[in-house]
Amino acid sequence: PSRKGRAAAHHANTEFVEFDEKLGSYVETQRVSEYALGKTGEIVPADGCRTIPANALVRWDVHYYPTGEELKDDVIEMGIWLYPEDHKGKYKQDLKLYLMTMKGGDLEIPPHGTTMTQGFHTFKTPVRIDSFQPHGHFRLVAKTLEIFYPETGRLEMVSSVSNWTNNWHTSHIYADDAAPLLPAGAVLVITGYYDNTRANKQNPDPDQWVGLGSRTADEMSHAWIAVTHLDDESYARLLAAVYPRIKKI
Repeated sequence: PSRKGRAAAHHANTEFVEFDEKLGSYVETQRVSEYALGKTGEIVPADGCRTIPANALVRWDVHYYPTGEELKDDVIEMGIWLYPEDHKGKYKQDLKLYLMTMKGGDLEIPPHGTTMTQGFHTFKTPVRIDSFQPHGHFRLVAKTLEIFYPETGRLEMVSSVSNWTNNWHTSHIYADDAAPLLPAGAVLVITGYYDNTRANKQNPDPDQWVGLGSRTADEMSHAWIAVTHLDDESYARLLAAVYPRIKKI
């Protein structure tokens, strides 16, 4: 968003859509990007691949938050940097929303209370986690990402985003030698912590019940995660190259 509109632009999500002849309408084919307050962008690793379908359009989903001030000539823009024409990514990457509550909502925070939410996600093939972006509003204060290995019962902490603020929805992009590699069947465990008390300095009104909703005064409980999908051979190769001291679990 433009500098003037930054405070009012709650989110701006984009997706590629293609025309479906059978349905007679445009349908989503893949996510392009997700913007929330303060985010700067996403980086796709050189060995990852996101492609633009031929003749696809970009569909926008923009949500504004009233700031009490009139905004004139506000603009929201998106830029896409392309690799050279002869570049070939080895593995497919996607950016998706990973829910931590059931659709319809079971997130309720009482006045002057705290709560937590938790979500579990697994994959049929090995994957690499390229980035982790918590999403919430005024009452979210922290979010963690862990990996649970069912075969051994081991729970590994990957990222802990503490002292979280609604002003900066940062996409935490892992370094090449630190991006978590998950074998097939491993479970992502995402945990969110919410504080509706006066101790939370960004809380606008601790006297209110807060539930799940799209308004900034409501709360949300999900994370945006970029995942590169691997096969067994590529997983073993990356594990050996990037983590020579770590034994395969």
